[in-house]
Formats: sequence, structure tokens, C-alpha cells
Amino acid sequence: MNFSKTLIAIVFACLSITAVSQDKIVNSECQFLNPVFAGDYPDPSILVDGDDYYVVHSSFEYYPGLLIWHSTDLINWTPVANALYTYVGSVWAPDLVKYDGKYYIYFPADNTNYVITAESIEGPWSEPVELNITMIDPGHVVDEEGNRYLYFSSGSYVPLSKDGLSVAGDVQHVYDGWDIPRDWSIECFCMEGPKLFKRGEYYYLTVAEGGTAGPATGHMVISARSKSPLGPWENSPYNPIIRAKSNEDKWWSVGHATPFKDTHDKWWMMLHGYEKDFYNMGRQTMLAPIEWTADGWFKTPEGYQIDAPADKPEGESGDIQFSLNDDFSGSALKPQWKFFKGYDEERFKVENNSIVINGKGGSVADCSPMLCIPEDHAYTAQVELEVEGDAVGGMVLFYNERAFSGILADKENVLANLRGWQFATESNVLKRYVFLRLKNINNTVDMYYSLDGEQWNKIENSFEASAYHHNVLSGFMSLRIGLCAMGKGNVTFKNFEYKPL
Repeated sequence: MNFSKTLIAIVFACLSITAVSQDKIVNSECQFLNPVFAGDYPDPSILVDGDDYYVVHSSFEYYPGLLIWHSTDLINWTPVANALYTYVGSVWAPDLVKYDGKYYIYFPADNTNYVITAESIEGPWSEPVELNITMIDPGHVVDEEGNRYLYFSSGSYVPLSKDGLSVAGDVQHVYDGWDIPRDWSIECFCMEGPKLFKRGEYYYLTVAEGGTAGPATGHMVISARSKSPLGPWENSPYNPIIRAKSNEDKWWSVGHATPFKDTHDKWWMMLHGYEKDFYNMGRQTMLAPIEWTADGWFKTPEGYQIDAPADKPEGESGDIQFSLNDDFSGSALKPQWKFFKGYDEERFKVENNSIVINGKGGSVADCSPMLCIPEDHAYTAQVELEVEGDAVGGMVLFYNERAFSGILADKENVLANLRGWQFATESNVLKRYVFLRLKNINNTVDMYYSLDGEQWNKIENSFEASAYHHNVLSGFMSLRIGLCAMGKGNVTFKNFEYKPL
């Protein structure tokens, strides 16, 4: 099987075909199984642009941020471009829109909101323009006269200038949400993530309620409609449109949906949720069908379950060209890599099938590791590295600067780091050069080193990673594979290999 980006994430169950090739499965009348983005891809915002689909997610403290993905079938996705390189803080739920032939991404960060623009989806994207408004989760809508508005999580909106680059009026509160029964287990009312579209004579407003984390049953999808984009809003009789029923469900905290019509006139919503027992993978992107009632409301089909196989959308899958594996060929950073809390292009160089990263800080906590998103419950990740000067390099599983564990090396020792407790676990065995490996089996992580890439030695230290997640640590992050370079010197990394088990 080709373990590319979402072919890892998708299990195809053919309706009438048993033993056939992967290509025939993809192009037959088959089904898909959520998620469509495995791993930490929260707050999806989808744009239908002609025959193409584009998605962007919250990127939080990972830079370059706002990575845009492309698909022609809603199942298989390839990265297009990072839209944000300038550090503005933790980037929350964005909205990707196209207006008058131009692309916009509206997003909140650091208690304000920004917009970036591009003439082409591939970029270049502009520097962020601050909108000077403090609410979160902007949702863009345009009325029939071409007036533009941004909704926010508070149920309020502001008018925008014609060019969409500034606020053109006062905040107006028009929507209070849907009343959640008091006996339901939720984190908070926490209305958020407004997404708007028009169908027929109605505008539809979709929000999340119940809190994005906390109890499994908290997050939910809520719908309302109005004949004006400015309200008043009438709540759907089918609310909540989708919600986890108990902590026995596979998918928890299901919400933050964007409803849309695909290029074949079918309706869907793209949303996120945490996976039971794998909360540390973050909020994963899912796809759910919706249907319209005779009186103009949308809902999920009768009996639909988000963890069950569903008929896949129409569309050709195209050429999928994404893998976490990296031989560091070329001279540019591959799109799977993000630096924690900022991107400094002067800090690294990709050349000679390697990446050289200058040491930063004196520990894993302050070294701003380079991270990628694991897609599986069980996998190995390994890398070849060489230490120069008095640097320390290594590979860790990293949640944030307070929560990480992994295996490292200085010029002569193999080091273990267990939740910040760092020590030499194999002394005087190196001459600045080593291969390191992490083996994660359902959150139990063993660590290995090798001098030749063939004979592997397991160190005595292992760790358990299931608690590295938001409900314990806050921050809305996920547990990611990180390459670290710290201290005075630099570390050269080669041949990063990720293998699902």
C-alpha cells in the first residue's frame, strides 16, 4: 500500500470488489473511513474553487503556518503552500475564502485578528494585516449586494471594507446560539467557529458549542438560518447536527464543521474530533455527508455514524505526492516540517541531502524543535545525525516546552530525556555520529541507537505518552515527532524515515 498522506488515513471498503489493486479500489464504487486527515489537523476551513478543493487548518505555534492542502476527491490531499511565515503568535481557527478572484485567509492570533491575501492559491501570500478586533474564529460572508462581513465566536459580526482588509463599522451582536440541556456533560457553552453560506432564500450559520475539549460529549455542531446574513437567526430543529453520545464512541468532541456543496452537487460537512485512546494525536479532520429536508434544513442521513464506512465522494484522486519520509533533497524545507514558536530561515540550511540546524537554547524545552505530525497509532521514526561543536541533537516526541520525551546524542554519549529529566544512558559509545529511532506502539515508546544504521541497540529507557494532550496540558497542541538541535554548534540530519507498523 502507498502510505501517502491520506491513503494512510483512509481505509477503503469496496462494496462489490474483493481482490483488486489500490488504483481500482480508489476509482471504484467504494467507501471511506474517517479521518480524511489523520493526526493533528484541527478547525478545517474548506474552499470549493471550480473543480478543486482547498483546506487550511489552525496552525497554533507551528511555523511556517496555515498550510493549504488541495484535493479533487475530498479524500486524497496534497500540500500546496504555507501561507504564513511571520510569527504573530498562536494561530487559531482560520477561514479560507475567495472573493472577486482573490484569496483571503482570516485568522485570530494573540488576542487580535489578521487577514492575508494572494492572487493565486499557491502564493505568494501577503504579510498579515491586523484587523484590530479581539474576538476569535472569524467567518466570512457576502450578501447579494457584495457587502462583506466577518462573524465571530460571540455571535457578533462586523462589516468589512470592500477590499476585505479593514473593519468598516461597529460590532453587532445578533446570535445567542442553541441552548444546551443542563444535564449534558460539556466543557462549557463556548460558542465558536462560525461558518456561513447561502442556499436558496436562506443564509445558514453553523457554529460549534460545548467546548472543543473536555468531556467526549461536549463539542457539537449547531445550525441556524436567516433570510438576511445579519439575522435574526432561527435555530435548526435538528440540533445538534452531530455530537458524540458517550465516551464509548470512537470519536470525541466532534464539531467545528464547515458545510459545503461538492463539485457533483452533493453536500458534506468537514469537521474535527479527538480519537478515543489517542487524544494526544490532536483533533483529526473528518468528512460527513449531509442531506436537505423538504422544509430547508440540513442534517446527517438517518442512522449515519461518523466512525462507520460511508460512500466516498465522486471525483478522481489525482497524483498523491506526500510522505513524511524526507531525504532532504533539494534546497527547500518540505511542507511537513514546522518549527515550534517561530520560523527562522537563517537557522537551517537544506543541502547535500541533509538539513543542518544551528543549535538553539540549552534544552529540548527552549530549542524550538522541527516537528512533523505522526499519522498512526503505531510507527517507527528514525534519523541519521552528526553533531558538530558542543551541540546536542536528537529526536523526541514533543507536545510543548513543558512536555516531551526522547533520545538524544552529544559528541560521545547517547542521552535519554524523560519528561525533561535528561541523562547519559549509553556513555562513550559515539564519535559525533549516530542513528536514532523511536518505536511507538499505542503510546508505549521504546528508543534505539545504531552506529551503522543496520544493527540497532535498544536503550533501557522507554516512556508512556498517552497523557501528552490538551485535557492534561492545555494549549490545543498535539504530540509530534521533533528533531532537536541545541547548545553551541549545529546538528546535521539525514534520511528521516517514518514507517507505520
